[in-house]
Amino acid sequence: MRRLQEVWDPWLAGWVACLAAMGLATLYSAVHFGDVGLVRRQALFWCLGLVAWGVGALVPLRIWARLAWPAYAAALGLLLATLLFGDVRMGARRWLDLGLVSLQTSEPAKWAVLLALAHWLADKEPRDARTVLAALAIVLVPVLLIALQPDLGTALITLGLAAWLVFVAGLGWRWALAGLLVAAASLPLMWRYGLHDYQRARVLVFLHPERDPLGAGYHVLQSKIAIGSGGIFGKGWLHGDQARLHFLPEQHTDFIFAVLAEEGGLLAASVLLLLYAALIWHLLGIAARAPTRFGALIVAGVAGAFALYVFVNIGMASGLLPVVGVPLPLISYGGSSLVTLMFLLGVCARVRADAQHGAPWQRPANPYAG
Repeated sequence: MRRLQEVWDPWLAGWVACLAAMGLATLYSAVHFGDVGLVRRQALFWCLGLVAWGVGALVPLRIWARLAWPAYAAALGLLLATLLFGDVRMGARRWLDLGLVSLQTSEPAKWAVLLALAHWLADKEPRDARTVLAALAIVLVPVLLIALQPDLGTALITLGLAAWLVFVAGLGWRWALAGLLVAAASLPLMWRYGLHDYQRARVLVFLHPERDPLGAGYHVLQSKIAIGSGGIFGKGWLHGDQARLHFLPEQHTDFIFAVLAEEGGLLAASVLLLLYAALIWHLLGIAARAPTRFGALIVAGVAGAFALYVFVNIGMASGLLPVVGVPLPLISYGGSSLVTLMFLLGVCARVRADAQHGAPWQRPANPYAG
């Protein structure tokens, strides 16, 4: 019991509890006239997430440092197994049937990359060619495997998360500029050879959604209608027409923000954004006071992941970004994303607890200690 008290973070738990309540209420509204069993399964995922939180918080950080490379190797193995034996759903091979559960392997792979990259950068700064190229290799192998599923959204999120982590670790400005130039120069090649036809269609529809209102542009147009019709105060819980009449596609996963905005209006959307901002700000505060560089990089990576997920999902639902399969963290339906995020939030709570045992500015000789 004492160990639980030592790693308990009331502010972190409070922000997550508020997001959980908002997410379950919005999910119930999204499926109220459909499969309500999804809400029960999501509640079960939250129970599993609490267990994952406890595991992440109670296990010393040095153990996770030792497991960084085995976890990375296991993630690569799962991605390869998915490409060979995974279930095909909606034209993509992203799920691996493990008997009791079906795992979307790109989710744990993304966080295994975070763990391995934080371990690699814990005792060095990315200012020389060897360090930068090694970090790039750590990231590109799983990113390519995820893109082959195909899951371009998660692949880009993983790449963006890695770029943020390397930047936080102290990337030199010359390397940052070179990376931006290479990325810009590779866009024509990616458009020609790296995208499937439906992915190109999503980009074109993003630029001109009215060109295919009943096909590729349907998702964005219906989502924008739902968000705009909510006004300031919304139509009320369980009274959203787009969700209730099933005009809004994927309303319990990728476009759940549109459900919330239609029923709760600008007010509910603002509350959601404030909760995310408070959570991210709290995580950045933990990272700034972390007693080890490894712990600081892990927490900074989790904060960056939340910010990136929220930006991409809400931008997609609002028509400001192309449609990609990115969930709204702790809100969208899904077990793989929820449980892995809760585990990492538990690790963040552990880093905070470690910081309270000594002065945060006194960094130990071992960057993986804790």
